[in-house]
Amino acid sequence: MSAASPFWRNVRNQGARLTLVKGHLSPGTLKDDLRRNMGLRFISVLLALGLWIFVNAGQKGSLVTLQVPIGYGRLPPGYIIVNPHPDFVKIQVSGPRTLLSLIEPNRLALRLDLTGVGVGQASFKIGPDAFPVPRQTSVASVSPSQIVLDIDRIVTRQVRVHLHIIGKPGPGYKIATVGVTPATVAVKGPSREINSIEQVNTDSFDMNGITADATRTLALLPPEGMARLDTDEVTAEVMLTPVIADKEFHSIPVDVRDTQYKFKVDPTHVNLTVRGTMQVLAKFDLRGLVYVVANGIAPGYHRLPVEVDLPDGVQLVRQSPQLVRVRMYREKRTTNSRAFGMGLNPEGRPLPPVAEGSR
Repeated sequence: MSAASPFWRNVRNQGARLTLVKGHLSPGTLKDDLRRNMGLRFISVLLALGLWIFVNAGQKGSLVTLQVPIGYGRLPPGYIIVNPHPDFVKIQVSGPRTLLSLIEPNRLALRLDLTGVGVGQASFKIGPDAFPVPRQTSVASVSPSQIVLDIDRIVTRQVRVHLHIIGKPGPGYKIATVGVTPATVAVKGPSREINSIEQVNTDSFDMNGITADATRTLALLPPEGMARLDTDEVTAEVMLTPVIADKEFHSIPVDVRDTQYKFKVDPTHVNLTVRGTMQVLAKFDLRGLVYVVANGIAPGYHRLPVEVDLPDGVQLVRQSPQLVRVRMYREKRTTNSRAFGMGLNPEGRPLPPVAEGSR
């Protein structure tokens, strides 16, 4: 190779000390060549190392856990699943990481065919073969590995509506009758639930302080479980009636009617028990309504029945005494004869005892 060749010309232009010794480069020239483009060479080595690690790591075995959805199809008409059942099944899949990362759980969805099931329990075993995982991967475990479904027949039944009343009506009133429209409602659901339902309750009807008939629209409280109602509300009506009570009256003065003559009554007062509504009895006054009739009674001593004038709606329950002793005098009554007849003088003081026949 001549000194004028392109190779030597390039060496001289770069100022390199290139010496040919027995067909090899000298140590100094080799160092310079290694130092040249050191950064690019380092990056190339890192890229090659990363690619090697990625390829080898992707081929190593790994394990992932997936939540795979479950579908329940072809359940016969008129039947229902009554027990809690899972919506997902947990599986563990092993294989290369690159393949595992591409698996979509929804594409592995498990679909159980319920064709032909009847009332009672239906069991389904779930194995690894139920999931179409990619090649070079496999299902390592399944949880749960068995699903048990409790099947029941759907029935409809009419059930009575119960009106739930809280509180009490106002003073002097009580509930006479209650009504609900409709009186019964249709309940639909699993036969074992429907057969145990005796009634459907309404929302609360608050009667606190009410003194008149009331009508309201109330919501129905749905039964527990899977039962469903054919309506959500009813119309409730509550009819009130006055409370009938007894009331005792003590020391009611006895009057004498239909006579122009003086008289004396013994005893002068009676005790009565009457019956009526609380509103009437609360302001009822018997004074002037208790008397004996002395029409045509001759002078002397007589035992006469005590009579009571009661308004409509009030009746006499007890009376003590039934008869009183009345002494009729020959003298005619004065303007204050009522006081005299009760054994009082015109000033309202007790009269002295009068011997029979002294007048």
